[in-house]
Amino acid sequence: MGARVGGIGGVGAIAVLLIGYFLGVDVTPLLQDPGAQSGGTTELTQADRDAGRFVSVTLADTEEVWAEVFRDQLGRTYNPPTLVLFKGVTQSPCGGASGATGPFYCPADKKAYLDTDFFTTLDRRLGAKGDFAAAYVVAHEIAHHVQNELGILGRANQARQQVSQADSNAISVRIELQADCLSGVWARTAAQRFGSIDRGDLEEAVDAARRIGDDTLQKAAGQRPMPHTFTHGTAEQRSRWFMTGLQSGQLADCDTFSTDDL
Repeated sequence: MGARVGGIGGVGAIAVLLIGYFLGVDVTPLLQDPGAQSGGTTELTQADRDAGRFVSVTLADTEEVWAEVFRDQLGRTYNPPTLVLFKGVTQSPCGGASGATGPFYCPADKKAYLDTDFFTTLDRRLGAKGDFAAAYVVAHEIAHHVQNELGILGRANQARQQVSQADSNAISVRIELQADCLSGVWARTAAQRFGSIDRGDLEEAVDAARRIGDDTLQKAAGQRPMPHTFTHGTAEQRSRWFMTGLQSGQLADCDTFSTDDL
C-alpha cells in the first residue's frame, strides 16, 4: 500500500519532496489530488516514489551535461528547467496535462511535465523497456528546453502559427527530430562523463525512439500511417536522429531545419 499523503504528508512524500527540491523537480502536483478540495489527499505509491527519485537523478545528469556542452560548444551558461512530476492531471500555462497527453515541455514557464504513469505506459503498452528508455524520454523533454534556450523553439512555434495545419505538422516534426538528436548528444556526453552507460542502455534508448514514432503509434492504433498528420517523425527518423547526436556529440549536427533529408 502506498502512503496516504496530504498536508505535511508521510515519510515517503517528504523524501520525494527533498529529492525534488535539491534536484530541480517540482513534485507538488504529485502530492495533490486535483479532484479534491484544498487539503485533499492522494495515494503515493512505491512506483510514484521510485519515479520521483529516478527523474530527479536523470534531471541532475542532464543539468551537468548541458552545462558542459553549452560551455564548451557555445561559450554560454546553461539555465536548467524545472521538471514537474504529476499523477493523473495537472495544469500548465500551455494547457492541462494528463497521462493521455504524454510528456511535454511548456516554453511559457520553462518546465517539462511528466506523468508518473507514463513510465508504465512506456514499458507495458509501448514495449520500450529499461531504465535508459525512460531516461531518454526525460532527456527528450529537456532537449526542448535546450531548443528554447537557443531561441529555436520560439521561432519554430511562431512559424507554425502562420502556416497550414499540414505545414505546421511538418515544422513540429523538425522540432521533435532535433530534440531526438539533442537527446543523443546528451547520451554521448553522459556516457563519457559518468561512465555508467553501456551499449545495452543505448540500445534501449534507440528502441524507445522507434516505438514512439508516428507511424508505429498509428499502426498500433489500427490506423494506416498518414504522413501529413505526423508531428514527431517516423520510427526510422527518430532513431536515426538520436544516433546522429550520439555519434557526433555536436549541436551543429542537429540542425533539422536546414536539411531536406529528414
